[in-house]
Amino acid sequence: MIRFTTAGESHGEALIAVVEGIPAGLIIDIDNINLELARRQKGYGRGRRMSIETDKVKILSGMRCHKSLGSPIAMLIFNKDFKNWADIMSPFSNKSSDISFLSPRPGHADLPGLMKYGLKDFRDILERASARETAARVAVGAVCKALLKELVGISVMSYTSQIGSVVVENISVEEEKFWNNVENSELRSPDAEADKKMKKLIKVASLNGDTLGGKVIVVAKNVPVGLGSHVHHDLKLDGRLAQALISIQAIKAVEFGYGVKLAELFGSKAHDEIFYDKTKGFYRKTNRAGGIEGGMSNGEPIIITCTMKPIPSLVNPLKSVNLKTKESAKAEAVRSDVCAVPAAGVIAEASVVIELAKALVEKFGEDSIEDIKKRVSDYKERIKLV
Repeated sequence: MIRFTTAGESHGEALIAVVEGIPAGLIIDIDNINLELARRQKGYGRGRRMSIETDKVKILSGMRCHKSLGSPIAMLIFNKDFKNWADIMSPFSNKSSDISFLSPRPGHADLPGLMKYGLKDFRDILERASARETAARVAVGAVCKALLKELVGISVMSYTSQIGSVVVENISVEEEKFWNNVENSELRSPDAEADKKMKKLIKVASLNGDTLGGKVIVVAKNVPVGLGSHVHHDLKLDGRLAQALISIQAIKAVEFGYGVKLAELFGSKAHDEIFYDKTKGFYRKTNRAGGIEGGMSNGEPIIITCTMKPIPSLVNPLKSVNLKTKESAKAEAVRSDVCAVPAAGVIAEASVVIELAKALVEKFGEDSIEDIKKRVSDYKERIKLV
């Protein structure tokens, strides 16, 4: 079973990720992991922190001669900014006794975390609650991306479909050009006109000391039929994907296929009719379900929309309460991004990849790459006979 854990604080010395269950024999290119980390750091509207960090991964265990060993893979990402925070963030610092932050930020983990854990300084909460943690998740996702590509040729991509009030309209270009436009856009948008409007809106937010959210769409292609299960609630693929995505900092809604639009439709217009062709087998002409039916992948692309709220750290902060005096006060102004929607898309890709990899090895085994390839091939031949 593939599972992972991360450790580390936003301004601590490093982030750590440990992933278990990667089959033996998988070729892992460290350059590809670093490429994914770099994609996460890009984007118009990012804050000063991204100009400080240049994330690179160091693999500590679980590999030899460029291949996975089947044992846990441990990865390390150093925080360059730690040198500026060492006195405060060192595990043995003596500077944490005074409350440095007194007014928690609305929309952040500050206040509920402080109350839950009985702490006095909500830096002890915000350091781990920070989206900086997602760099470790992206590193895990890069390893799982290699696994999906090697075994079944699954590709997972994302793009920005909305920032603030600006929505990307339907783009009529060939698929290769579409994704090329996305990767060459600072906002990961396929629409040049929408891109310009989004940047203007982000600039307005920045000048006003404000922030912006938006939406990203994740597309997983070449996913075989039958990942996930209808048998138990915790095995349903859409349920697992939704949990992984909603756990990303600032993601507040997840939709599959038509999502909330399905509430407006008659059943005759909501579902995807099934067809058969001798060459390609069963298929659908529409994909309103977003590639998942009954908790299982149905062979169509998996399409997921994630909604990200505006980041709650504002230069022009909202009203809060001083923890010491209990009087009204402005929330703490903490360095942050104005808009991190493009980064959220890369993180969402990683989360989807990890869950698909989990479902894949649950179905086909996890010991050896070559053994799994044989099982995948046998399975594909079997379902052709349905």
